Amino acid sequence: MKNIAVLLAGCGVYDGSEIHEAVLTLLTLSQAGVHYQCFAPNIEQMHVVNHLTGEVVQGAKRNVLEEAARIARGNIKATQALDIDKFDALIIPGGFGAAKNLCNFAVKGADCEVAPEVTGFIGAFRDAGKPVGFICISPVMIPKLYGAGAQGTIGTDEGTAAAFTAMGGEHHRACVDEIVVDEKRKIVSTPAYMLADSIAEAQSGIDKLVHKVLALA
Repeated sequence: MKNIAVLLAGCGVYDGSEIHEAVLTLLTLSQAGVHYQCFAPNIEQMHVVNHLTGEVVQGAKRNVLEEAARIARGNIKATQALDIDKFDALIIPGGFGAAKNLCNFAVKGADCEVAPEVTGFIGAFRDAGKPVGFICISPVMIPKLYGAGAQGTIGTDEGTAAAFTAMGGEHHRACVDEIVVDEKRKIVSTPAYMLADSIAEAQSGIDKLVHKVLALA
């Protein structure tokens, strides 16, 4: 049975992992009959957002691993616990946490840096030649992790696509139900809620991404 790692960035679209994208990923993996294990970096969130008002809660602090455990129902490990030999592939749901906690793209754009814990975690899959799926905004990390010419999509947003290109990546426009595959580097990406207007639309691309990642694995 294939074993897939899922990297989470907290819990909640505005400051962590997008919950619908994360759950759809886990559901599709389960329906495909494969085993998965959730991971998250054991670091502090960039900030905490009140998801009812959309406002930052001043002075509030939360831990990315502890928050991500809400989605994983407690079955989650810190990124440093990865044994790369036990996993066949990795999938990374989106949500602003991917651009705030896994990297700092949300504040630095094309000058962003990927968190050290995340660089090591994703880099282990990259260096082992194992496929990685990037969903929603998480593909902004692709150029930083894979270097010049790495292919991916964030959908159709011109500003984010321009930043992707400025970092050395090769951006491809894609609709919500499409995936972009970098066969050479075994990277798969899909826009999901960068474009989706409903959970059903988000699922259309995520389903294709999960199955392509499994095929590459």
